[in-house]
Amino acid sequence: MAEVAARAGVSAETLRKIETGRAPTPAFFTVAALAGTLGLSLDELLVATAVTAEPAAA
Repeated sequence: MAEVAARAGVSAETLRKIETGRAPTPAFFTVAALAGTLGLSLDELLVATAVTAEPAAA
């Protein structure tokens, strides 16, 4: 965790808060930096985390 955080330019505590849900809405640039560090494009990240919405009942 410490290595990923350092490579992304964020603190290990910030990454820990994101992982545990204590930072439920991390800043865009934090997410982008972490994605880049992990070799993911933002498109891949979006697909991996997308919640499938159920159509509203008519």
